[in-house]
Amino acid sequence: MTTTFLLLIRHGENDWVDSGRLAGRTPDVYLNKKGRQQAAALALQLAEQPIRAVYSSPLERCIETATPTAQALKLPILVEESLIEGDFGDWQGEMLKELTNLPAWKRVQQNPSSFIFPNGESFCDMQHRAVTAIERLQHRHPDEAIAIFSHADIIRVAMAHYLGIALDLFQRIVISTASISAIGFYNHSPAILFMNRGAHLPSLEIKNEETEGTEQSPD
Repeated sequence: MTTTFLLLIRHGENDWVDSGRLAGRTPDVYLNKKGRQQAAALALQLAEQPIRAVYSSPLERCIETATPTAQALKLPILVEESLIEGDFGDWQGEMLKELTNLPAWKRVQQNPSSFIFPNGESFCDMQHRAVTAIERLQHRHPDEAIAIFSHADIIRVAMAHYLGIALDLFQRIVISTASISAIGFYNHSPAILFMNRGAHLPSLEIKNEETEGTEQSPD
């Protein structure tokens, strides 16, 4: 049985998170003090795991979060363009409290599968590129564990896909800053191991021999 573990990690906190602004693909958004502490704590957790590759969105806040982990594991950071934050178009940089007053906000929350950000990306396209990247990476790393540093919406739409739930329900998934979610692929069949985990991680054990079923959870 081929077993691959993918750890999907949201970047650490930055001042845009505190301000309630929609950062999107805005360049030069860096971690604040708390975010740097989160990144250091992640490195302590992940250094204990059998991770063989570290991937990151090209945005600075993700690379900055990934750096302590990559250094601890003595691995390079491999930039994966498909894991970049959603293209929020005209909404990028706006205050969330103002966006929530727009008529379109109700669609974002209740029917996101039909929504396209003004001059930006749709949630359907966002999910497609995220899942396509994850599938490519899990085939690239058989019998390995890899860490992927990305963004809340990218992780949420991907987890919705692997949970087998409608895209319109993805807003029910919470992905906190510096949290870890895990997907195990057993002979390329996915199983959700945990989501939005911020505490101590259980040990991931790579097994090459045949096992019974896909219930080999790291818990």
